[in-house]
Amino acid sequence: MIDVSTSKSLEVSTDGDAGPYIMVPVKQIDDVRSLLDDNNIPYWVDEDAISLDGKPEVTVVNLGRGSDPASVQKILDSAS
Repeated sequence: MIDVSTSKSLEVSTDGDAGPYIMVPVKQIDDVRSLLDDNNIPYWVDEDAISLDGKPEVTVVNLGRGSDPASVQKILDSAS
């Protein structure tokens, strides 16, 4: 799945101690949620969205414990 703000692929991040997550433009959150729901991937969306330097707002989609970041990345990459 392509990030509509950057025209780059959405990526599952595994840095830090918080667990895997995806930074998603707010206007794409419904598409990402549908994709994760369709594939039975547990997640929760942060309540807050941020915008830096006038760029479109993004929010964090946290993947549930036990999620396989590589598998989720494949699902994101296969989505149009």
